[in-house]
Amino acid sequence: MLALLRVFFAGIATVAHTLLLYSTNYGLSKRICERIRDCVKEGGGEATVQPLVGHDVDPKMFDAIVIGASIRYGKHGPAVLQFIRKNQSLLESRPSVLFSVNLVARKPSKNTPQTNPYLGRLVAQSPWKPKLLGVFAGEVDYSRYGPIDRRIVRLIMWITKGPTNLAAKVQYTDWDEVDRFARQVAQLTTGRIAQAA
Repeated sequence: MLALLRVFFAGIATVAHTLLLYSTNYGLSKRICERIRDCVKEGGGEATVQPLVGHDVDPKMFDAIVIGASIRYGKHGPAVLQFIRKNQSLLESRPSVLFSVNLVARKPSKNTPQTNPYLGRLVAQSPWKPKLLGVFAGEVDYSRYGPIDRRIVRLIMWITKGPTNLAAKVQYTDWDEVDRFARQVAQLTTGRIAQAA
């Protein structure tokens, strides 16, 4: 009877809660975090989406942490590495995930964690080694850029054989891949809860 009660209470006592922190320039990293949140919730977990800078929650209160960061002018924002360095022991103590959003990932030869140069550079600079890595292609939407960004993005697209028409709005993000990654995030968190029980 005691064993049966232990199994019963272990099954209902814990729901994994994942914190999804985003660093974004035009909102895509946030949208990806929201998609991951929805998938985690569908799997029975809880998830909260917050900005990396200015979040109003305590990351220590979560069972897993996901950081999503986009590229601007070839670099992730400095706040990403600052957060990682400040919270290294916390990130290493639980399931932790990192993904990058960048336009170079639209190319088949650069769309994996092993082949994407921006994610590779960030991981090399980081003292934390995430348990799961992801990379997603970004989008081009000239209508959202200011005059300087518009010129720089257009030059980069010209060099990399991307869209240069200023009316272009091209979504390269593979949302099926985002969903697959989100299921991996949910499984990683569930694994932690199962071990804790």
